[in-house]
Amino acid sequence: MERYDVIIIGGGPAGLTAGMYVARARLKVLLLEAAVPGGNAALTDRIENYPGFPFGISGPDLMDQFRIQAERFDLQIKMSQVTGLEVTTAGKKVVTPEGAYLAPVVIIASGVRRQELGVPGEAELAGRGVSYCATCDGPFFEERKVAVIGGGDSAIEEALYLSTLASTVYVIHRRDQLRANRTTQEKALANPKLQFKFNRVVERIMGEGKLNSLLLKDTVTGEKEELPVDGVFVSIGMKPAADFISGLTLRNGYIVTDEEMKTGVPGILAAGDIRYKTVRQVATAVGDGAIAGLTATRLLEESR
Repeated sequence: MERYDVIIIGGGPAGLTAGMYVARARLKVLLLEAAVPGGNAALTDRIENYPGFPFGISGPDLMDQFRIQAERFDLQIKMSQVTGLEVTTAGKKVVTPEGAYLAPVVIIASGVRRQELGVPGEAELAGRGVSYCATCDGPFFEERKVAVIGGGDSAIEEALYLSTLASTVYVIHRRDQLRANRTTQEKALANPKLQFKFNRVVERIMGEGKLNSLLLKDTVTGEKEELPVDGVFVSIGMKPAADFISGLTLRNGYIVTDEEMKTGVPGILAAGDIRYKTVRQVATAVGDGAIAGLTATRLLEESR
């Protein structure tokens, strides 16, 4: 097993920031990312509230700058899914399908992933019209009818992005009004390509081989309707990406830490959206990552 000073699990804003701080301290650090460097932020069409970019910046561009800066300090990034984390006498053992790695300090920055609807047809048609990322799959639905499930910031931002590609975007929300921030709501309600289906839930996703319609139920009247669409984008919230975690204190599935990002297990830190906290933004993830990187560096200095 290859040994490192620090291993970081997750390459979103928190993980990349932590990696930059640790690598800049001339420590041997490995960052493991399962999907794409930048995490969910790299899948966001536009980020307008990150300081330093007064006119906004695309998520992929911002996260690419994070990656370039971290790699300039020799952060090593490997694309691999972490399947286990064990505390051994030799150190913290991080397990992946390609092999295992050892380090005295591990920073968990695995973030969150999209919630599924959990309705019939969803799993069967995933990738065949069912998507969880508009910026990834939106271009496949140019000039076609699509639906977005959800009414929060992420859902409405995705609906606005899809309106630049699709002919019609249905927004399906279980409540009678949106939950997105006021500015985003105003943009959405003024967009002629967006059609709103309030007080509706999806009961079934239908299609043979590919999606062709949704079965909706009115939460007030109980009436049902079939809505023909070519694609559906599920954006109903997030859940912690914590499948590999055991032995740590969790709350609602998120890792509990102190203000130094320390968990209850010595040498294991957590940063970013995987932490139990009230605000999850790129800016707060960066703050967590900086603290985790500094804490990791200090722990190694104290152990020598």
